[in-house]
Amino acid sequence: MNHTTFETPVVSRARTVERLVAGQPTSDGAGVKLTRVLTNTLQRRLDPFLMLDAFGSDNPGDYIAGFPDHPHRGFETITYMIAGRMRHRDSAGHEGLLSNGGVQWMTAGRGVIHSELPEQEEGRMEGFQLWLNLPAKDKMRDPWYRDIPSGEIPEFTRDGVQVRVIAGASHGVPGAVQRDQTEPLYLDLHLEPGARFEQTLDPALNAFVYVYRGGLSIGDTAVPVQRMALLANGGDTQGIVLQAGEQPTRALLIAGRPLNEPIAQYGPFVMNTRDQLMQAVEDFQNGKLA
Repeated sequence: MNHTTFETPVVSRARTVERLVAGQPTSDGAGVKLTRVLTNTLQRRLDPFLMLDAFGSDNPGDYIAGFPDHPHRGFETITYMIAGRMRHRDSAGHEGLLSNGGVQWMTAGRGVIHSELPEQEEGRMEGFQLWLNLPAKDKMRDPWYRDIPSGEIPEFTRDGVQVRVIAGASHGVPGAVQRDQTEPLYLDLHLEPGARFEQTLDPALNAFVYVYRGGLSIGDTAVPVQRMALLANGGDTQGIVLQAGEQPTRALLIAGRPLNEPIAQYGPFVMNTRDQLMQAVEDFQNGKLA
């Protein structure tokens, strides 16, 4: 979905990089190899985001078993597929096929059991899964699900940068999904060599950039491939400025408004108190999430 009308933000006071983070190699589901970019040690700092996993392999042995049935409660999962095909099924009766450039946005709410299984036996499987917390008042809401094919993701190109607006808004172009309380911004940026990109950001939002092709600079800090740049908060900054290096570069820019609520997590359940977690486990064991 292409848009030709957009605003031109001016960011004269840009955020700096607080620190660079290297992801942790791990596996999940039935042994799928992935890199955990945003770990639970960063949940408070990057509130409302709970986790970001990056997966990418040309070896079917790394991904073919997929993610069989597993439960969630209390947050949202956003799966962005760069390459490959993944079938989603859940206990709320939703089913969809996630393919190149598409997004699957699922609100677990009070609970859902779902599976994500590859529908390919060879070739590259690559993408990201982001966990976005729900406010306390919404943790027990009804589950919700939306498949967003690649062609339905708003995008625009300007000054050597293609911008895919998955959530929030950029340069006046609204994204595919909006959320009132957490106000997530989720951009996939494709920068030509040497291209520059500016994005206005409320200084109260937590934000980070993850580079998955090439490399870029944020102010005086070089951000190489497979690194997350955690952006500094505070001050009277207006946004962020990204400068691509000598290679074509692709990066995710993600920001959100912190909930500032207690986070209690046990595996696939994220609530506000230990008692709520124990109830989630009990409900799962008693078949009340099905």
